[in-house]
Amino acid sequence: MSLFKSPLIGLKADSFRHPLDLEATTSLKQIPGLDMLVRNLLGPMAEQVFYVENIASSVLVGEKQLPDLHKLLLEACTTLDIEPPQLYVRQHPAPNAYTFAMRGKQPFVVLHTSLIDLLTPEEVQAVIAHELGHLKCDHSVYLTPVNLLVLAASAVPNIGAVVAQAIQAQLLEWVRCAEFTCDRAALLATQNPRVVMSVLMKLAGGSPTLAPQLNLDAFIAQARAYDDISKTEIGEMVKAARTAQLTHPVPVLRAKEIDLWASSQEYQLLLQNPGQKHISEATAKGGWRNW
Repeated sequence: MSLFKSPLIGLKADSFRHPLDLEATTSLKQIPGLDMLVRNLLGPMAEQVFYVENIASSVLVGEKQLPDLHKLLLEACTTLDIEPPQLYVRQHPAPNAYTFAMRGKQPFVVLHTSLIDLLTPEEVQAVIAHELGHLKCDHSVYLTPVNLLVLAASAVPNIGAVVAQAIQAQLLEWVRCAEFTCDRAALLATQNPRVVMSVLMKLAGGSPTLAPQLNLDAFIAQARAYDDISKTEIGEMVKAARTAQLTHPVPVLRAKEIDLWASSQEYQLLLQNPGQKHISEATAKGGWRNW
């Protein structure tokens, strides 16, 4: 069954980029010497280690290899107006997906087998579109080596360790903000907020056996309750401590963000005229409240 949606011809990254993503990216780029470190020192290492290792341990999807997944990829790329990357499937028990885009290399997306087993085809396409969002916004070109800066700090004596410690909190904040943008890409590709929120629900507490029993409306109500309690002083402290070391915002908050954006005029205008840049409602009102 085709999940194809009308293509958003001329769609630009800044048309759907989350305000927090824009703010955090600007701050990260202002760190002295960071760009030189990640591009000149860590970039080549990432190319040799991560690219080759993933390609060697995964199955490349194509017209003759898992064609249904290949079709989901092509449809999402057409809708988001982006050139298709390579798509790989990797055997792994932890549901996950990730993107790599290094200099001089073909960008590619990896899906874990356990993620595919957990989700419906439309939900898998939402995940693919989320990863395409990283490519559309140039997150992956910067994200991959920057993550290595923290992971490989001990391998870069003195300077690497000092810089990694100094930017770790800021780096993780940027990564979390980028996820909000890519959830929006998933919504633009599926054009169904319930599909995106269902993915988040299943990642929070699903399994192949439990997934059919999960109640999406109850999960959305849970997300709203989380947001309400977080407005208290103690709630803000707990939430800040809970998310400080995470690479992704908590699933309930991501669901709440998608719920809000799906009902916004900005989203509706973007579907009608994807080539035109629309001013974020949240930005016009003074910015989003951080998590």
